[in-house]
Amino acid sequence: MADDNAAHSKVGSTKTDRDTLRNQPLGNPGGSLWLGLAIGALGGALFAFLKLPLAWMLGAMVFTTFASISGVQISLPHWLRTSMIAILGVMIGSAFSPDLIDQLDRWAVSIAGLLVYAILAGAMVLVYLRKVGGYDPVTAYFSSSPGGLNEMVIVGREMGGDDRIIALTQASRILLTVMTIPFMFRLLGDYDPPPGLLPRGASINLPMSEWLLLGGCAVIGPFLAKLIRLPAASLTGAMFLSATVHIAGWSEGSPPSILVALAQVVLGTGVGCRFSGTDVREVVRVVRLSLGSTTLLIASAVAAGLIMEQITGIPWYMLVLAYAPGGLAEMSLVALGIGQDIAFVATHHLFRISIVVILAPLAFRLMRRGL
Repeated sequence: MADDNAAHSKVGSTKTDRDTLRNQPLGNPGGSLWLGLAIGALGGALFAFLKLPLAWMLGAMVFTTFASISGVQISLPHWLRTSMIAILGVMIGSAFSPDLIDQLDRWAVSIAGLLVYAILAGAMVLVYLRKVGGYDPVTAYFSSSPGGLNEMVIVGREMGGDDRIIALTQASRILLTVMTIPFMFRLLGDYDPPPGLLPRGASINLPMSEWLLLGGCAVIGPFLAKLIRLPAASLTGAMFLSATVHIAGWSEGSPPSILVALAQVVLGTGVGCRFSGTDVREVVRVVRLSLGSTTLLIASAVAAGLIMEQITGIPWYMLVLAYAPGGLAEMSLVALGIGQDIAFVATHHLFRISIVVILAPLAFRLMRRGL
Protein backbone atom coordinates (compact mmCIF):
# COMPACT_ATOMS: atom_id res chain seq x y z
CA MET A 1 0.00 0.00 0.00
CA ALA A 2 2.92 2.29 0.77
CA ASP A 3 4.23 1.77 -2.76
CA ASP A 4 0.87 2.75 -4.18
CA ASN A 5 0.80 5.91 -2.07
CA ALA A 6 4.30 6.81 -3.20
CA ALA A 7 3.33 6.24 -6.81
CA HIS A 8 0.22 8.40 -6.45
CA SER A 9 2.34 11.09 -4.84
CA LYS A 10 4.67 11.07 -7.81
CA VAL A 11 1.79 11.13 -10.25
CA GLY A 12 0.67 14.31 -8.53
CA SER A 13 3.86 16.11 -9.55
CA THR A 14 3.26 19.65 -10.74
CA LYS A 15 3.41 20.72 -14.34
CA THR A 16 6.51 22.73 -13.42
CA ASP A 17 8.27 19.53 -12.29
CA ARG A 18 7.41 17.81 -15.55
CA ASP A 19 8.65 20.78 -17.60
CA THR A 20 11.88 20.87 -15.59
CA LEU A 21 12.51 17.22 -16.35
CA ARG A 22 11.84 17.76 -20.04
CA ASN A 23 14.16 20.77 -20.22
CA GLN A 24 17.14 19.27 -18.40
CA PRO A 25 20.30 19.22 -20.52
CA LEU A 26 21.45 15.85 -21.80
CA GLY A 27 24.69 14.67 -20.23
CA ASN A 28 26.59 16.28 -17.37
CA PRO A 29 24.93 19.63 -16.47
CA GLY A 30 28.39 21.19 -16.01
CA GLY A 31 29.83 19.55 -19.12
CA SER A 32 31.05 21.33 -22.21
CA LEU A 33 28.69 21.84 -25.14
CA TRP A 34 31.51 22.71 -27.54
CA LEU A 35 33.61 19.70 -26.58
CA GLY A 36 30.61 17.43 -27.09
CA LEU A 37 29.86 18.91 -30.51
CA ALA A 38 33.55 18.72 -31.49
CA ILE A 39 33.71 15.03 -30.56
CA GLY A 40 30.46 14.38 -32.38
CA ALA A 41 31.56 16.26 -35.50
CA LEU A 42 34.88 14.39 -35.53
CA GLY A 43 33.06 11.06 -35.41
CA GLY A 44 30.64 12.16 -38.11
CA ALA A 45 33.43 13.35 -40.41
CA LEU A 46 35.35 10.09 -39.99
CA PHE A 47 32.27 7.96 -40.71
CA ALA A 48 31.48 10.15 -43.73
CA PHE A 49 35.04 9.74 -45.03
CA LEU A 50 34.68 5.94 -44.66
CA LYS A 51 31.37 6.11 -46.62
CA LEU A 52 29.43 4.50 -43.79
CA PRO A 53 25.63 4.86 -43.84
CA LEU A 54 24.04 7.72 -41.89
CA ALA A 55 27.59 8.86 -41.20
CA TRP A 56 27.12 12.14 -39.35
CA MET A 57 24.63 10.81 -36.82
CA LEU A 58 26.19 7.37 -36.29
CA GLY A 59 29.69 8.80 -35.99
CA ALA A 60 28.54 11.38 -33.46
CA MET A 61 26.62 8.73 -31.50
CA VAL A 62 29.55 6.32 -31.32
CA PHE A 63 32.23 8.88 -30.45
CA THR A 64 30.20 10.75 -27.82
CA THR A 65 28.95 7.50 -26.24
CA PHE A 66 32.52 6.31 -25.73
CA ALA A 67 33.49 9.78 -24.49
CA SER A 68 30.62 9.80 -21.98
CA ILE A 69 31.42 6.34 -20.68
CA SER A 70 35.10 7.32 -20.39
CA GLY A 71 34.20 10.20 -18.09
CA VAL A 72 34.56 13.12 -20.50
CA GLN A 73 32.39 15.97 -19.24
CA ILE A 74 30.07 16.83 -22.15
CA SER A 75 26.49 18.01 -22.36
CA LEU A 76 23.87 19.18 -24.84
CA PRO A 77 21.30 21.85 -23.92
CA HIS A 78 17.64 21.14 -24.54
CA TRP A 79 17.15 24.23 -26.73
CA LEU A 80 19.84 23.19 -29.21
CA ARG A 81 18.47 19.69 -29.63
CA THR A 82 14.90 20.93 -30.11
CA SER A 83 16.08 23.53 -32.64
CA MET A 84 17.87 20.91 -34.72
CA ILE A 85 14.92 18.53 -34.41
CA ALA A 86 12.67 21.27 -35.85
CA ILE A 87 15.01 21.47 -38.86
CA LEU A 88 14.71 17.71 -39.28
CA GLY A 89 10.93 18.06 -39.05
CA VAL A 90 11.00 20.54 -41.95
CA MET A 91 13.18 18.13 -43.91
CA ILE A 92 10.81 15.21 -43.29
CA GLY A 93 7.81 17.33 -44.25
CA SER A 94 9.50 18.32 -47.52
CA ALA A 95 9.30 14.66 -48.59
CA PHE A 96 5.49 14.92 -48.75
CA SER A 97 3.90 15.80 -52.07
CA PRO A 98 0.34 16.01 -53.51
CA ASP A 99 0.55 12.55 -55.09
CA LEU A 100 1.21 10.95 -51.68
CA ILE A 101 -2.42 11.60 -50.68
CA ASP A 102 -3.47 8.83 -53.06
CA GLN A 103 -1.36 6.33 -51.11
CA LEU A 104 -2.88 6.94 -47.68
CA ASP A 105 -5.50 4.20 -48.05
CA ARG A 106 -2.70 1.74 -48.82
CA TRP A 107 -0.74 2.96 -45.82
CA ALA A 108 -3.75 2.48 -43.51
CA VAL A 109 -3.35 -1.30 -43.68
CA SER A 110 0.35 -1.21 -42.84
CA ILE A 111 -0.30 1.27 -40.01
CA ALA A 112 -2.89 -1.14 -38.55
CA GLY A 113 -0.28 -3.89 -38.77
CA LEU A 114 2.19 -1.59 -37.03
CA LEU A 115 -0.11 -1.19 -34.04
CA VAL A 116 -0.45 -4.96 -33.66
CA TYR A 117 3.32 -5.33 -34.00
CA ALA A 118 4.00 -2.62 -31.37
CA ILE A 119 1.74 -4.32 -28.80
CA LEU A 120 3.18 -7.82 -29.36
CA ALA A 121 6.81 -6.64 -29.54
CA GLY A 122 6.42 -4.48 -26.43
CA ALA A 123 4.95 -7.46 -24.52
CA MET A 124 7.88 -9.66 -25.55
CA VAL A 125 10.43 -7.10 -24.38
CA LEU A 126 8.53 -6.56 -21.12
CA VAL A 127 8.75 -10.29 -20.30
CA TYR A 128 12.43 -10.34 -21.35
CA LEU A 129 13.39 -7.41 -19.11
CA ARG A 130 11.48 -8.89 -16.16
CA LYS A 131 12.75 -12.46 -16.48
CA VAL A 132 16.27 -11.94 -17.88
CA GLY A 133 17.10 -8.41 -16.79
CA GLY A 134 15.50 -8.56 -13.36
CA TYR A 135 13.91 -5.13 -13.80
CA ASP A 136 11.17 -4.18 -11.38
CA PRO A 137 7.68 -4.15 -12.99
CA VAL A 138 7.39 -0.38 -13.46
CA THR A 139 10.90 0.08 -14.87
CA ALA A 140 10.46 -2.94 -17.15
CA TYR A 141 7.15 -1.66 -18.50
CA PHE A 142 8.34 1.82 -19.43
CA SER A 143 11.68 0.49 -20.69
CA SER A 144 9.87 -1.89 -23.04
CA SER A 145 7.57 0.71 -24.65
CA PRO A 146 8.72 1.01 -28.29
CA GLY A 147 8.88 4.79 -28.58
CA GLY A 148 8.56 8.13 -26.79
CA LEU A 149 11.88 8.07 -24.89
CA ASN A 150 11.43 11.38 -23.06
CA GLU A 151 7.77 10.72 -22.26
CA MET A 152 8.47 7.19 -20.98
CA VAL A 153 11.27 8.46 -18.73
CA ILE A 154 9.06 11.19 -17.26
CA VAL A 155 5.92 9.07 -16.76
CA GLY A 156 7.96 6.06 -15.60
CA ARG A 157 9.58 8.18 -12.91
CA GLU A 158 6.19 9.48 -11.79
CA MET A 159 4.86 5.92 -11.54
CA GLY A 160 7.76 4.85 -9.31
CA GLY A 161 10.21 3.42 -11.84
CA ASP A 162 13.96 3.98 -12.07
CA ASP A 163 14.18 6.83 -14.58
CA ARG A 164 17.96 6.42 -15.11
CA ILE A 165 17.54 2.76 -16.11
CA ILE A 166 14.53 3.61 -18.31
CA ALA A 167 16.54 6.35 -20.06
CA LEU A 168 19.60 4.12 -20.54
CA THR A 169 17.52 1.21 -21.84
CA GLN A 170 15.55 3.39 -24.26
CA ALA A 171 18.70 5.22 -25.42
CA SER A 172 20.48 1.89 -25.93
CA ARG A 173 17.54 0.64 -28.00
CA ILE A 174 17.73 3.68 -30.27
CA LEU A 175 21.53 3.49 -30.46
CA LEU A 176 21.57 -0.20 -31.39
CA THR A 177 18.62 0.04 -33.80
CA VAL A 178 20.01 3.03 -35.67
CA MET A 179 23.42 1.36 -35.89
CA THR A 180 21.99 -1.97 -37.08
CA ILE A 181 19.43 -1.00 -39.72
CA PRO A 182 21.68 1.04 -42.06
CA PHE A 183 24.34 -1.67 -42.10
CA MET A 184 21.68 -4.29 -42.76
CA PHE A 185 20.64 -2.32 -45.84
CA ARG A 186 24.25 -1.95 -46.92
CA LEU A 187 24.77 -5.72 -46.69
CA LEU A 188 21.59 -6.25 -48.72
CA GLY A 189 22.91 -3.94 -51.42
CA ASP A 190 20.20 -1.29 -51.03
CA TYR A 191 22.53 1.50 -49.87
CA ASP A 192 24.10 3.98 -52.25
CA PRO A 193 26.44 6.39 -50.41
CA PRO A 194 26.33 10.11 -51.31
CA PRO A 195 29.13 11.27 -53.59
CA GLY A 196 30.62 13.75 -51.09
CA LEU A 197 31.00 13.97 -47.33
CA LEU A 198 27.68 15.71 -46.76
CA PRO A 199 24.33 13.86 -46.73
CA ARG A 200 21.89 14.24 -49.59
CA GLY A 201 20.09 17.55 -49.53
CA ALA A 202 19.62 20.92 -51.14
CA SER A 203 22.25 23.53 -51.85
CA ILE A 204 22.64 26.37 -49.38
CA ASN A 205 21.84 28.81 -52.21
CA LEU A 206 18.08 28.69 -51.73
CA PRO A 207 15.88 31.63 -52.83
CA MET A 208 14.94 34.00 -50.01
CA SER A 209 11.28 32.96 -50.38
CA GLU A 210 12.24 29.34 -49.65
CA TRP A 211 14.31 30.35 -46.61
CA LEU A 212 11.34 32.28 -45.24
CA LEU A 213 8.87 29.44 -45.83
CA LEU A 214 11.11 26.71 -44.42
CA GLY A 215 12.23 28.89 -41.51
CA GLY A 216 8.61 29.73 -40.75
CA CYS A 217 7.75 26.02 -40.61
CA ALA A 218 10.62 25.42 -38.16
CA VAL A 219 9.53 28.25 -35.85
CA ILE A 220 5.73 28.34 -36.12
CA GLY A 221 5.12 24.58 -36.46
CA PRO A 222 6.45 23.60 -32.99
CA PHE A 223 4.55 26.51 -31.40
CA LEU A 224 1.25 25.34 -32.92
CA ALA A 225 1.98 21.71 -31.98
CA LYS A 226 2.51 22.67 -28.34
CA LEU A 227 -0.80 24.52 -28.31
CA ILE A 228 -2.68 21.38 -29.34
CA ARG A 229 -0.43 19.12 -27.21
CA LEU A 230 1.04 16.96 -29.97
CA PRO A 231 3.78 14.56 -28.81
CA ALA A 232 7.35 15.52 -29.78
CA ALA A 233 6.06 18.99 -30.68
CA SER A 234 9.33 20.34 -32.09
CA LEU A 235 9.48 17.55 -34.63
CA THR A 236 5.81 16.89 -35.39
CA GLY A 237 4.82 20.56 -35.59
CA ALA A 238 7.59 21.45 -38.04
CA MET A 239 6.89 18.27 -40.01
CA PHE A 240 3.13 18.84 -40.31
CA LEU A 241 3.49 22.48 -41.32
CA SER A 242 6.25 21.67 -43.81
CA ALA A 243 4.18 18.81 -45.24
CA THR A 244 1.21 21.15 -45.64
CA VAL A 245 3.34 23.74 -47.43
CA HIS A 246 4.79 21.12 -49.79
CA ILE A 247 1.51 19.30 -50.46
CA ALA A 248 -0.11 22.65 -51.27
CA GLY A 249 2.67 23.29 -53.78
CA TRP A 250 3.89 26.49 -52.09
CA SER A 251 7.41 25.13 -51.77
CA GLU A 252 9.57 22.50 -53.41
CA GLY A 253 12.65 23.21 -51.30
CA SER A 254 14.23 21.38 -48.37
CA PRO A 255 16.85 22.30 -45.75
CA PRO A 256 20.42 22.48 -47.15
CA SER A 257 22.60 19.40 -46.68
CA ILE A 258 24.99 21.30 -44.40
CA LEU A 259 22.12 21.99 -41.98
CA VAL A 260 20.99 18.36 -42.19
CA ALA A 261 24.55 17.22 -41.33
CA LEU A 262 24.67 19.63 -38.38
CA ALA A 263 21.29 18.39 -37.15
CA GLN A 264 22.54 14.80 -37.39
CA VAL A 265 25.62 15.65 -35.33
CA VAL A 266 23.49 17.31 -32.64
CA LEU A 267 21.02 14.42 -32.55
CA GLY A 268 23.80 11.82 -32.38
CA THR A 269 25.63 13.80 -29.70
CA GLY A 270 22.40 13.96 -27.69
CA VAL A 271 22.09 10.16 -27.69
CA GLY A 272 25.73 9.78 -26.62
CA CYS A 273 25.38 12.37 -23.84
CA ARG A 274 22.65 10.29 -22.21
CA PHE A 275 25.35 7.88 -21.03
CA SER A 276 27.31 10.63 -19.25
CA GLY A 277 28.02 10.16 -15.56
CA THR A 278 26.94 6.52 -15.56
CA ASP A 279 29.10 3.77 -14.11
CA VAL A 280 30.72 1.72 -16.88
CA ARG A 281 29.50 -1.54 -15.36
CA GLU A 282 25.91 -0.30 -15.33
CA VAL A 283 26.16 0.86 -18.94
CA VAL A 284 27.62 -2.49 -20.01
CA ARG A 285 24.84 -4.36 -18.20
CA VAL A 286 22.08 -2.24 -19.75
CA VAL A 287 23.60 -2.38 -23.24
CA ARG A 288 24.03 -6.16 -22.97
CA LEU A 289 20.36 -6.52 -22.05
CA SER A 290 19.42 -4.08 -24.80
CA LEU A 291 21.26 -6.21 -27.34
CA GLY A 292 18.84 -9.02 -26.53
CA SER A 293 15.73 -6.83 -26.52
CA THR A 294 16.75 -4.99 -29.69
CA THR A 295 17.40 -8.31 -31.42
CA LEU A 296 13.88 -9.39 -30.46
CA LEU A 297 12.42 -6.13 -31.77
CA ILE A 298 14.30 -6.10 -35.08
CA ALA A 299 13.68 -9.81 -35.71
CA SER A 300 9.97 -9.33 -35.05
CA ALA A 301 9.98 -6.22 -37.29
CA VAL A 302 11.48 -8.28 -40.12
CA ALA A 303 8.88 -11.01 -39.54
CA ALA A 304 6.07 -8.43 -39.50
CA GLY A 305 7.48 -6.83 -42.66
CA LEU A 306 7.51 -10.16 -44.50
CA ILE A 307 3.93 -10.89 -43.43
CA MET A 308 2.62 -7.41 -44.27
CA GLU A 309 4.33 -7.50 -47.68
CA GLN A 310 2.00 -10.35 -48.64
CA ILE A 311 -1.01 -8.31 -47.54
CA THR A 312 -0.11 -4.83 -48.80
CA GLY A 313 2.38 -5.44 -51.62
CA ILE A 314 4.75 -2.91 -49.97
CA PRO A 315 8.37 -4.16 -50.03
CA TRP A 316 9.29 -5.85 -46.76
CA TYR A 317 12.42 -3.76 -46.25
CA MET A 318 10.35 -0.56 -46.36
CA LEU A 319 8.05 -2.03 -43.72
CA VAL A 320 11.06 -2.96 -41.57
CA LEU A 321 12.21 0.66 -41.72
CA ALA A 322 8.70 1.79 -40.74
CA TYR A 323 8.38 -0.75 -37.92
CA ALA A 324 11.95 -0.73 -36.52
CA PRO A 325 11.98 0.58 -32.92
CA GLY A 326 14.14 3.68 -33.41
CA GLY A 327 13.03 7.25 -32.82
CA LEU A 328 10.97 9.19 -35.35
CA ALA A 329 13.78 11.62 -36.18
CA GLU A 330 16.44 8.91 -36.16
CA MET A 331 14.57 6.46 -38.40
CA SER A 332 13.57 9.25 -40.79
CA LEU A 333 17.26 10.08 -41.10
CA VAL A 334 18.02 6.41 -41.71
CA ALA A 335 15.49 6.47 -44.56
CA LEU A 336 17.15 9.60 -45.95
CA GLY A 337 20.63 8.14 -45.57
CA ILE A 338 19.83 4.97 -47.48
CA GLY A 339 17.62 6.61 -50.08
CA GLN A 340 14.22 5.23 -49.03
CA ASP A 341 10.76 6.84 -48.79
CA ILE A 342 11.01 9.29 -45.88
CA ALA A 343 7.30 10.19 -45.90
CA PHE A 344 6.24 6.56 -45.57
CA VAL A 345 8.69 5.87 -42.74
CA ALA A 346 7.96 9.11 -40.87
CA THR A 347 4.18 8.65 -41.05
CA HIS A 348 4.38 5.17 -39.54
CA HIS A 349 6.75 6.21 -36.76
CA LEU A 350 4.58 9.20 -35.95
CA PHE A 351 1.57 6.92 -35.49
CA ARG A 352 3.62 4.48 -33.39
CA ILE A 353 4.96 7.18 -31.07
CA SER A 354 1.57 8.88 -30.73
CA ILE A 355 -0.12 5.62 -29.76
CA VAL A 356 2.66 4.72 -27.30
CA VAL A 357 2.70 8.15 -25.65
CA ILE A 358 -1.09 8.29 -25.34
CA LEU A 359 -1.91 4.68 -24.48
CA ALA A 360 1.12 3.36 -22.56
CA PRO A 361 0.44 5.29 -19.32
CA LEU A 362 -3.28 4.47 -19.50
CA ALA A 363 -2.60 0.79 -20.14
CA PHE A 364 -0.11 0.71 -17.26
CA ARG A 365 -2.73 1.89 -14.78
CA LEU A 366 -5.05 -0.90 -15.94
CA MET A 367 -2.27 -3.53 -15.80
CA ARG A 368 -0.60 -2.34 -12.60
CA ARG A 369 -1.95 -5.05 -10.31
CA GLY A 370 -1.18 -7.77 -12.81
CA LEU A 371 2.49 -6.91 -13.32
